[in-house]
Amino acid sequence: MSLSCMIVDDEPLAVKLLESFVAKTPDLELLGSFTDSVEAINAIKEEKPQLLFLDIQMPDLSGMELAHMLPAGTKVIFTTAFKEYAFESYEVSALDFLLKPIRYNKFIAAVEKAREWYLTRTPQPAAAPVAGADTPQASPILATPTGGSIFLKVDGEFRQVALDKILYVSGMKDYVMFYLDGERKPLITHLTMKSVEEMLPTQQFMRVHRSYIVALDKIRSVDRNDCIYIGDEIIRVTEAYRETFLNFLARLTISPKP
Repeated sequence: MSLSCMIVDDEPLAVKLLESFVAKTPDLELLGSFTDSVEAINAIKEEKPQLLFLDIQMPDLSGMELAHMLPAGTKVIFTTAFKEYAFESYEVSALDFLLKPIRYNKFIAAVEKAREWYLTRTPQPAAAPVAGADTPQASPILATPTGGSIFLKVDGEFRQVALDKILYVSGMKDYVMFYLDGERKPLITHLTMKSVEEMLPTQQFMRVHRSYIVALDKIRSVDRNDCIYIGDEIIRVTEAYRETFLNFLARLTISPKP
C-alpha cells in the first residue's frame, strides 16, 4: 500500500535525514518538507498527506499545536530529541514516536505501523478464487526448485529474487527487509527472521545478530570489534552468534608459512 507523507522539522539536517529515509522506502511518496510549521499547516490542509513526520519543539507553532489542526485523514509520527513528550503524543492519537537520532530501522518500523493502520481501515478487494484451490493462503516466501532464487511477496505480488543478489536481511518484529546488490530500496515482506533463516541456504547465508542475516560472499571486511562491513551497512556480530561466525572465518583464514 502506498502512503503519501510530509516532513515538518525546524532543523534542516533533520529534514534531510528524513527525506533520505523516505527516498529509499518503498511506496512512500513525499509531498513536501518544511522547516516552518506555520507555512507547513497550509500545505498540509491543501495536500492532505496520509502521514506526517512532525517535530515537537518548534518556534511559533509547536508540533503538538499543529497536530490539533490536521485534516482528519492525516496521521502523525512524532520526531523529537526529548522522550518526555512520548506520553503527550498519545493525546493526539499519534501512530508512533521516534526519538532522535533516528535510525532507519526505527523509521521503517513506524512506516509499517502506519501502513497496517491504513490497511485495517481501507476495504480490500476480495481475491479471485482459484479453480480447485482449497489450500491455505500462500506463504510470503517460496524457494524455487533450483534453489537459485526465491519469490518474495511484496505489496501483494510475488517477486523473484536471485539469491546471489541478496546482500543482507534485516528484521523488525513481523517484517523483514531484503537488501539487494545494486538496488537502493529494500524489499519488505511480512515474515519472521526465523522463517527466513530456515529457508536460506546455510552455505551462503549466516545469522550474525538477532535482526540480521548476511550473505557470506558479500562481506567486504570484518574489523577487530567483530563488525561486518557489507553494502552500506556496518553490522555488529552479537555474542549469541559470535562463535559460529568466528569458526566460519577461521576455516577461510590462510595462515602465513613459518
